[in-house]
Amino acid sequence: MIRVIKSEDRHHQNIGWLDYRWHFSFGDYYDPKNLHFSSLRVFNDDRVAGGGGFDMHPHKDMEIVTIMLEGALRHKDHLGNNELLRPNEVQVMSAGRGIVHGEFNASDKETAHLMQLWILPRNKGGEPRWEQKGFDPADRVGKLQPLVSDGSEPGTLAIDQDAVIYRSTLPAGQSVEHDSAARKVYLFVIDGDVTVNGTKLAKGDQGRIEQEQNLTITAGKDAEILLIDLP
Repeated sequence: MIRVIKSEDRHHQNIGWLDYRWHFSFGDYYDPKNLHFSSLRVFNDDRVAGGGGFDMHPHKDMEIVTIMLEGALRHKDHLGNNELLRPNEVQVMSAGRGIVHGEFNASDKETAHLMQLWILPRNKGGEPRWEQKGFDPADRVGKLQPLVSDGSEPGTLAIDQDAVIYRSTLPAGQSVEHDSAARKVYLFVIDGDVTVNGTKLAKGDQGRIEQEQNLTITAGKDAEILLIDLP
């Protein structure tokens, strides 16, 4: 079963410094029928204007993954981390028993475009930690490149959940396969368009996928996707 949610059906608001599209209930947007998908609690597609950002604020018991698409984001936290997040880099923040951080556009002029995902952890009250890593974009052309996992995928950033986040760049006409037996899959089209087992998804669309034994994802035109494998 593939449930497609079109790009225009995401919760969208532009408040000047922040132009955002939220996939699940978040902040002042509440829909009791759209709280999460498996352990995926938040998927925010954010554009932060030059000079904008999120002031220092707390988090607790959440695995927070930030994937940078354009521009650069400055991360600061009470643990002493102070780093720039750039395109092709991914950041993981395990909030654990509590972490305080802020995120700011590193430019006064350029827009920063990012995707931020919150995943519910298996365990609460853990030691808070932060980690960041760059990934070679050549390694995702025509295949699924694992970025984040529970440690089961070599070379990935680790979170406390049985989930794997993949990114892929698919030239027009190329396909990738993904074994989804007994799993749930969340697919987001960053750019271009794809068909998933015959179902079309365009740029900005999301597919919430259950009870599919195997997925064949084919690019109609050059495409960029994010695939999240979930319990």
